[in-house]
Amino acid sequence: MVRLRIDVLLVAAALFAGLFADTASAEDTSLSRFPRPGWATASPEEEGMDSAALTKLVAAGKTMRFDSLLVTRHGRVVLDASYAPYKDDELHIINSSTKAVVATLIAMLLKDGVLDSLDHPVLDFFGDRKIDNVDARKQALTVQHLLNMTSGFDWDEGYDGGAETSLYEMGRSPDWVQYVLDRPMAHAPGETFYYNSGNSHLLSAIITKLTGKSAEDFAKERLFGPLGITEHPWFKDPKGISAGGFGLALKPRDMAKIGYLYLRHGRWGEQQLLPLDWIEAVNHATVSMNATFDPGLSYADQFWALPDKHVFMAVGYHCQVIMVLPDPDIVAVMTARNFCPFRKLANEILAAVKSNEALPANEAKEALAAAIGEAATETRGTVGSVPDIAATISGKTYTFPPGPLGINTITLNLTGPEPQVTWDIPSRDRTGGTVHLQSPIGLDGLYRKTAPPHPWQPYVYRAMKGNWIDATTFAIDVQFIGQGEERNWRLTFDGDKVMFRTKGRYGKDLAIEGQAAP
Repeated sequence: MVRLRIDVLLVAAALFAGLFADTASAEDTSLSRFPRPGWATASPEEEGMDSAALTKLVAAGKTMRFDSLLVTRHGRVVLDASYAPYKDDELHIINSSTKAVVATLIAMLLKDGVLDSLDHPVLDFFGDRKIDNVDARKQALTVQHLLNMTSGFDWDEGYDGGAETSLYEMGRSPDWVQYVLDRPMAHAPGETFYYNSGNSHLLSAIITKLTGKSAEDFAKERLFGPLGITEHPWFKDPKGISAGGFGLALKPRDMAKIGYLYLRHGRWGEQQLLPLDWIEAVNHATVSMNATFDPGLSYADQFWALPDKHVFMAVGYHCQVIMVLPDPDIVAVMTARNFCPFRKLANEILAAVKSNEALPANEAKEALAAAIGEAATETRGTVGSVPDIAATISGKTYTFPPGPLGINTITLNLTGPEPQVTWDIPSRDRTGGTVHLQSPIGLDGLYRKTAPPHPWQPYVYRAMKGNWIDATTFAIDVQFIGQGEERNWRLTFDGDKVMFRTKGRYGKDLAIEGQAAP
């Protein structure tokens, strides 16, 4: 349902008036707790947390395929772990957590009065376009519906099942905004929740309509600038609109700054950047996400929430998460290469909180430091004996039919002084061409990385290692560093044929036969 901003503002003012009167002096005397530009650090015990519990969390992060784990309490970093081969000073694509950043920019425009109301009809912003499938339902669509994922568009993004058809079609369209606007309506706006990155892209386009700038440029001026975020590459659509649903890359400590802004009621230092009623709405999400994997999940303004835990989150595919826990005054950040259990993680973070005051120092601090060091150190993998077939297949190019594997050809060069893997994949843009990729590969149990990427192109950074697991099967571990993705490939050779086994996007087993090129 459409939120009535005036009513909420009055209620929020009443609720917060006493709170801020009581805490204003405390906030004013704790400005040093705001990162300026970097974070202060403390031991967990200094901020009332248990190092032993956090040590277990670091170990669990390894099994959950984390790239990083960061916990702040009372404005200080108490845990900062990175998992090899990712390093904590590298950019990381945050996938759909981008949505929360776009929503934050909408909130700023609302506070400035540039956006008059979240109940503003969406079609008003696109009067210069001819839009298909316009009916009374589409005319009733508002900014608030986009924010709450209740737009009613006919859309398939694979949420709780499905083929992500709409997302792929949008990606191949020459005009993403037009593609979304033209979609027919499946429901009346506000009727039901359905996760839709097209909604978020329209929000980014609205930011550009209202400011004359891309969302990235507006964020650089109004959000990233004040928060001290200096590196923020952001993918754009073919028309130059910052991708609203994904495509922003940040460092984990900068992700935590976004969460800290919300933890501090939209305030950064002495600046009130976000409206208080916006913070109130995110803090108390009311839209059911209809999620079979966790029926307790709710949604508000592009944030996920666990209302029974009083936890809200920016969430990106494969656990790119900014988690805000207001009651214990915590922001936690996770980046990962697989999905993660939000509720379990929230429970384990809460369980590490023992006091609002400092705890006595103890030996668990050293164990935590050792666990963090172990996570950051690459472990040498098993190296099997090299079979005779290695020389036979080295340098051959194998081709694969079009399909879910998403690889056209692959060539293994394993016998020279600098082993490499090259492969071609189909381009996902509308050109229908191919993308050529090449990476060194470690055969000694350790990764070899591609050359460090340009700072504004984190999307091409990879690490590879390989190992013969029997006389005919070569295993390849591929890490797409800072992209929240990894792949394990198994190539079994038989004459001029190869069977390529791996898992698809949602863990489905794939087995595709390829043929050596003439």
